[in-house]
Amino acid sequence: MMDFLIGSALSALATGVGAIPALLFSRVTHKFRDVLLAFTAGVMVSASAFELIPEALAYSNLQIVTLGILLGVLLLTLLEQNIPHIDLSHKNTSIEVDQKSMLIIAAISLHNLPEGLSVGVSYASGVEGLGPLIAFAIGLQNMPEGFLVALFLIQQNIKKRYAFLIALFTGILEFIAAIIGYALTAYVSFLVPIGLAFAAGSMLYIVYKELIPESHGDGHALSSTYAFIFGLLGMLWLTQIF
Repeated sequence: MMDFLIGSALSALATGVGAIPALLFSRVTHKFRDVLLAFTAGVMVSASAFELIPEALAYSNLQIVTLGILLGVLLLTLLEQNIPHIDLSHKNTSIEVDQKSMLIIAAISLHNLPEGLSVGVSYASGVEGLGPLIAFAIGLQNMPEGFLVALFLIQQNIKKRYAFLIALFTGILEFIAAIIGYALTAYVSFLVPIGLAFAAGSMLYIVYKELIPESHGDGHALSSTYAFIFGLLGMLWLTQIF
């Protein structure tokens, strides 16, 4: 049990660790922002196409995966239509999160939930070494996600400490999901494949609806195209190595 708690916590907190380098950035150029959006799109497509969807298929079937993807797309559509802007006021502090950033936070958070379940189920499966391996692989993947979330928020003029805390929060959700997966393995293991497909659908929606159009709309299409490819390949290498 203690090994599970330590492993799953380190995996989840990797999101916060990844956000730390973003705190060192000041304002960036529009070209860099477009390149970052395209790179993020590449990472999301790679994670969806080469990790989430294949894993979901391995544990279920095409019907379940199709349902999960469509549910993810539907939820992100509803979020986009009904949560266009977030304005949180506390004393003299105002935090404003635009639609694109809010959708990215939602997609990353949804992506982390089935991953957390996967970590918990892996530790509880009884297969020697499986839990630590899955926790390490997911933790490694969480670091660039934390960086991207924090940097996006900083570019929206949100104070760095709040950007870091929001990025960290997406990781904490994964830790909670891991505990649920560990404690209720016999009851929630069947939810893992549909959850993985659900996360893939939400990420693909963000990529096509927001990230690619935004990154190609200001004359930086060539740089953004290369950034997309490098993001996809970089994530593919990480998933294959670890």
